[in-house]
Amino acid sequence: MTDTSRPGPAGRPAGDDLAEKVGEAARALEFSDPDVGASPIDRWINRIFEVIGVAVLAAIVLLVFANAVGRYAAAAPIIWAEELVIVMIPWLAMSGVFLSVRRRNVIRLEYFTDRLPPATRTVVNALAAVASAAAFVHLAFYSFQYVSLFGDDVTTYLKLPTGWFTAAMLIGSVAVALAFLAGLAQNLRARRRGQRP
Repeated sequence: MTDTSRPGPAGRPAGDDLAEKVGEAARALEFSDPDVGASPIDRWINRIFEVIGVAVLAAIVLLVFANAVGRYAAAAPIIWAEELVIVMIPWLAMSGVFLSVRRRNVIRLEYFTDRLPPATRTVVNALAAVASAAAFVHLAFYSFQYVSLFGDDVTTYLKLPTGWFTAAMLIGSVAVALAFLAGLAQNLRARRRGQRP
């Protein structure tokens, strides 16, 4: 039953507007602590990657804004800005992937696994975590080869070693693989204690 005692948007009864309900749920999720129930060490690890991601994103936004102002307002673009933005994107991407795995925000299809018996669900989820970790270890292997071959190359304008930036793929891949395995270990511990992971 909906509450019709107070009017909602456009004179409709409150609670009848699906968009209003979705908006309230989204706001509650946005302002909640993403690390609720995490151990202090888990929170510390997540904060480090958050700081990296926020710092890189802020730098990208400032560089793009400054370059746009310079180009269109003063006819003096920052010639190295685009180069720096492009090489910072791998750090932003890998920090985001790492945090999404750590906080279990990776897109998953649970429609079928939720219908499996608990023991089978545990095995399927464990296999998925191991396969995901293996995929990122595979990416780390080829990232290592790439950084080894091309890491000493320098950027065109700033003459910075590209290895500083492409190392994000190597470090991020290893971190994500470890995050999948840590998540698997947490799920198995929760299963032994009789909790649903």
